[in-house]
Amino acid sequence: METYFENGIGTEIKMPCQNQQLNNNDRQEHAAMSGTKQVRFASCGNSVLPESNRDAEVPETCENVFNSELQRQIGSQLKLLPLNDQIRELQTIIRDKSTSRGDFVFCADRLIRLVVEEGLNQLPYSECTVTTPTGHKYDGVKFEKGNCGVSIMRSGEAMEQGLRDCCRSIRIGKILIQSDEDTQKAKVYYAKFPPDISRRKVLLMYPILSTGNTVIEAVRVLTEHGLQPKHIILLSLFSTPHGAKSIIQEFPEITILTTEVHPVAPTHFGQRVSLRMECITFVWEAESSSHMPAWPKCC
Repeated sequence: METYFENGIGTEIKMPCQNQQLNNNDRQEHAAMSGTKQVRFASCGNSVLPESNRDAEVPETCENVFNSELQRQIGSQLKLLPLNDQIRELQTIIRDKSTSRGDFVFCADRLIRLVVEEGLNQLPYSECTVTTPTGHKYDGVKFEKGNCGVSIMRSGEAMEQGLRDCCRSIRIGKILIQSDEDTQKAKVYYAKFPPDISRRKVLLMYPILSTGNTVIEAVRVLTEHGLQPKHIILLSLFSTPHGAKSIIQEFPEITILTTEVHPVAPTHFGQRVSLRMECITFVWEAESSSHMPAWPKCC
C-alpha cells in the first residue's frame, strides 16, 4: 500500500506489492509449463473445469442438485462424504470394468478407510485431559466405550479390516443374509453379536446398497436383540436412491453414511472381493492378543 499526495492532501491507494506480482507471474508460468491440469466435476455430463477456473463462481452441478434434493427428501439421516477428486477417482476405478483385481482391491480398501474414518467421527466421545512428555496438560477427547461393528456377510466382511486398522480393539459381529429362491425375500441364516449389543453403538457394514432389503432385515435382527435403530450407523460405499429411501422409511432413526448415491450401483463389487474373502481366517483375535501391541480402546 502506497500514499500519494496531491495538492497537499494525502490519498491512500491500494497497490499490489512486488511479491504479489511475482507470485502471480510464477503461477501463470507454472500453469503454462505444466503438462497436466487438476480438474473437478462441475456440470452435467463429463465436462470439467481447469484449475484456472476454480476460483470462479461455479454453477450448481446436476449431481449436487440431485444429492441436495435426495437429502431434502430423506433428511439429515443420509450423510455423504464431501466429494473431491480423490474420492471421484477411487469411485471411477472401482466402477471401471477394465480395472485389474489388484487395483480394484487397493482402491476399494482406500475408499473403505475413508468411510470408516468418517463413521468413527459419528460416534460419541468425551473430553479428557492428558499429560504430555514435557509435563504440560493437554485438553483433548477420547471415544466413549460401548462401540462395536457388525458386518453383513460376505461383502461386508471386506470392510472389517478397515475398521480394525482404525480401532483395533473393537468387537465385530456378523450376520449372514441371503435371498430365498422361492420368495426372493431376505432370510437370516446366521447371526452372532456381542452379548451386550443392546447397550452399544453399532457400525453396520455393507458396501453396496441396491434395494436395501438385506440391510432392512439386518436391522430387524439387531432390534430383536434390543438395539435401538438410532444407535446404528450404516457404513456403505455406494447406494441407490431407492435403497437409501427404503431403509430410512423403515427405520427413520438410522444413520446412513456413503460416498455416492447413484441410480446404478456397482453390484459387481461383491463378486470381485469374494476371492479375497475366501482367504480370510478367523485366527486374528488370537494372534492380535499375543503378538500385537495394545491400541486405544474404542469399544
